[in-house]
Amino acid sequence: MFLNTLTPKFYVALTGTSSLISGLILIFEWWYFKRYGTSFIEQMSLTHVAPWLGGDGVPDDQSAAGGSGSEADASSFAGGGGGTSLPAPALQECKVWRNPLNLLRGAEYNRYCWVTGRDPLTYYDMNLSAQDHQTYFTCDSDISANGKPGDKLMYNAWRQVSQDDRISMAKDALKEQPDCVTAQILLAEEEACTIVDSEKLFKEAHVNAEQNFKKSSIYSHMSEYEAINRRDMNVLVYIKRRLGMCARKLGKTKEAAKIFKDLMKEHPSILNIHENYIDCLLELTNYGDCLNILTKYDDISLPKSATICYTSALLKSRQVADKFSPEVASKRGLNQIELQAVDAIHRAVEFNPHVPKYLLETKPLILPPEHILKRGDSEAIAYAFFHLRHWKRVEGALNLLHCTWEGTFRMIPYPLEKGHLFYPYPSCTETADRELLPTFHTLSVVFWKRSRGQALLGVVNEMQLLRRTFFSFFLFTFHEVLYFKFFYLGI
Repeated sequence: MFLNTLTPKFYVALTGTSSLISGLILIFEWWYFKRYGTSFIEQMSLTHVAPWLGGDGVPDDQSAAGGSGSEADASSFAGGGGGTSLPAPALQECKVWRNPLNLLRGAEYNRYCWVTGRDPLTYYDMNLSAQDHQTYFTCDSDISANGKPGDKLMYNAWRQVSQDDRISMAKDALKEQPDCVTAQILLAEEEACTIVDSEKLFKEAHVNAEQNFKKSSIYSHMSEYEAINRRDMNVLVYIKRRLGMCARKLGKTKEAAKIFKDLMKEHPSILNIHENYIDCLLELTNYGDCLNILTKYDDISLPKSATICYTSALLKSRQVADKFSPEVASKRGLNQIELQAVDAIHRAVEFNPHVPKYLLETKPLILPPEHILKRGDSEAIAYAFFHLRHWKRVEGALNLLHCTWEGTFRMIPYPLEKGHLFYPYPSCTETADRELLPTFHTLSVVFWKRSRGQALLGVVNEMQLLRRTFFSFFLFTFHEVLYFKFFYLGI
């Protein structure tokens, strides 16, 4: 009886309504992808539908992708490797890490700003650094009744937004407490206009930091002194690392290498200190020790980085790069050593495909940010900024990279969907890198056309599938009813 009461207008309205809803869903999906870089339907399916069906939306082991790492302990900030924790497992592949080779604000970032008039750091990047400073340079004992006056001022100084306010409070802290180490660190980082001035302040701070650490170590077994001792250790390690970086910038590479090597022995839990050491070894052309470091840290159970992958590719390319010729290789094929070098390049490019643009100087470099996103454009900038000179020193290495790096995408035609040695390239890097890098920088998006085209095609397919799923059965049923009524019953 219900079907007999339906008129043709109802079926026309039903068809039009279904088409309208499908079009709105398509427009919303396109807008959502443009804004967030991922499909809304796919995200909802992985997050809510997949668990019901007994599947895992996101792989638990993210270490092979290099995007997640071990939890940052008390000394991770001093090591420059602590990552910003994210609650959702799906977002761990876009975890933000502190740049282990970050520059000095006063002697490098500020000087760049004075010359060009452009700020190289974003508010998001500086806010992450402020959180790091507050966490690892302060403790609750600083504001207690027994706290030192200089430490109380610095407890608030690290929370100031204005650089002038931070510097002013640091100077006041030194007046109240001449041996206030964190105040000396702040002045060395933000007020010193040259590397030489920064190194001088860090050396003065190092003397006071060692004394403070020895004093707090005596009472470290007592609970009220445990946080103070941990803070003093972070401060001491941070100063040593900064002294090594200053020595590296001033050309005292052997001294810097010794500092980093000693730090690796004394504090093996420090994350990413090996990247500073690798940079020094490459500058000294000590490729044997560099290979030993890679053997230790290029392990499947450890988080990867562009420094690990591309340094491994550089050392393997060094054996064949000076004699490599693409014309000869195309005729006779690759020998075993050349094949190993090309495979190492492909592996590095799969991990971070943005790096070759900067190494081959087809894209301009900018100052690296204070935090980086592994496998992202920010990590590529940070790596190329410090390692381009090492690639240029090896004769033929850049030529080999130029001839072979694009071959990676013939092995992995759809890197956003399927990887070879790593997890598929995360689609969230564009959004995170945009927050870390300044607006005047043109963001590198290697898979722009491929990913957007595939995504839009996927959206269309999803819309068609959704439309067929929800409406095809009803449209088919009503069509058969109409056909039967008009042509058989003559209604």
